[in-house]
Amino acid sequence: MARKSTTSTAPSAPRINIGISEKDRGAIAGGLSRLLADTYTLYLTTHNFHWNVTGPMFNTLHTMFMGQYTELWTAVDPIAERIRSLGHPAPGSYAQFGALSSIKDAPATPPKALEMVKILVEGHEAVARTARSIFPLADRAGDEPTADLLTQRLTVHEQTAWMLRSLLEE
Repeated sequence: MARKSTTSTAPSAPRINIGISEKDRGAIAGGLSRLLADTYTLYLTTHNFHWNVTGPMFNTLHTMFMGQYTELWTAVDPIAERIRSLGHPAPGSYAQFGALSSIKDAPATPPKALEMVKILVEGHEAVARTARSIFPLADRAGDEPTADLLTQRLTVHEQTAWMLRSLLEE
C-alpha cells in the first residue's frame, strides 16, 4: 500500500502578467486602497447625515444626501475590484478604513444642516485629492483602467463638492 504524501499539492496562484510590474501594481493598489477607504468613510458620513438632518432644508438635504450616499455605495465595488484585478486584497474592515482614510469620522453628535454640508464638501474634496494623487502612478505604469476609474471618481467628487458648496453661498 502506497503512503500518501503529507506535503501540500495545492496549485499555486498563477503569476499575474498584465503588463504592469509587481512593484507598480502594489503602489497603485495601495493608492486605490486609500481611495476605497476615503470613499467608504464618506459614504458612512453621508448616510449618517441623511438620517440625522433637521431644519428648514430637511427635505432638500435628506433627498440630496440619499442620492449622494447611493452613488458612493455604488462606487466602492469597482474600486475594490480594481485592487483585486491588480492582484492585491482589498481592505474591508473599519480598522483598515480608519487607518487608510484621510477623512475624519462623522461627529458623534449630528451637527446642524449647513455644518453637515460643509463637512461633506471637505470630504468630497479630500476624496478628489486622494484620487488625483494616484494618477502619476497609473500614468507611469500605463494603467489605463485605473486612470479611467480615477477620472470617473474625480468628476463625481468635484461636481458634488461644487453643488454642496453652492448651498453655503449667501
